[in-house]
Amino acid sequence: MANKSKSKKEKTLRPAQTQDHQPGVESEMDPKPRSEGDHDGCGKLEGRVAVITGGDSGIGRAVAIAFAEEGADVAVVYLEEDRDAEETKELVEKRGARCLLLRGDVGDPDFCREVVDRTVEELGRLDVLVNNAGEQHPQESLDRISPEQLERTFRTNIFSMFYLSAAALPHLNGGSAIINTTSVTAYRGSPTLVDYAATKGAIVAFTRSLAGNLAKKGIRVNAVAPGPVWTPLIPSSFPAEKVARFGSDVPLERAGEPAEIAPSYVFLASSDSSYMTGQVLHPNGGEIING
Repeated sequence: MANKSKSKKEKTLRPAQTQDHQPGVESEMDPKPRSEGDHDGCGKLEGRVAVITGGDSGIGRAVAIAFAEEGADVAVVYLEEDRDAEETKELVEKRGARCLLLRGDVGDPDFCREVVDRTVEELGRLDVLVNNAGEQHPQESLDRISPEQLERTFRTNIFSMFYLSAAALPHLNGGSAIINTTSVTAYRGSPTLVDYAATKGAIVAFTRSLAGNLAKKGIRVNAVAPGPVWTPLIPSSFPAEKVARFGSDVPLERAGEPAEIAPSYVFLASSDSSYMTGQVLHPNGGEIING
């Protein structure tokens, strides 16, 4: 049994690969993540406008495409990956939706205010905020997490959610939605991603607290906690041999594709989830976390 378990964890799923710069570039991945789903939209988000941070690639790109399929215009916020962002814009516009690209650092409160202002100015309104941008930097020991890394991870992963949500609030109304990307690591931790997991736990508490705060206004706040997903963050975070096996240790024995995660965001953004707030969805390949 022990040998069988070991074999399962060492299952090779893709070519070994790595990237030397975060948050990584989707166009350099082999195979490329699957961002486009196989379903036709039915107008669930018709006439709505969404801001999606980290929308140039990975889960963010898949969400932008899925929202466009359902009739929403989107503002895609990204750090510096211009090629990936332009490809996302093409995929969104191919579906008849408008796409505004906004380049900058979501850890900067001034930029976050600019994101909201430009979205409302150029797309006319704001109905859905998807706080999805994130970064991670594995370290084998707690004392290797520098003060600079700690602050940077918190600024990108959780401070940005405070900044953007606060900037968006004056434009949100009853029926609007805020959706935050947390992680399975918020519930089970991660020995080599201590600071990252801590931010993801903070996102769960932020989601539940803000949901209660905004409930009387009819603004719903929920989250999605993906398990292992094949995105640029993986080859830009881990050594090549770990990337080759990434996701093999969950019950479904593989990492998820971004297109498999995006429907959770569509559900939470649409009226289908009108009786849900303060909740977390768990597309994670079968890991039971009881959270």
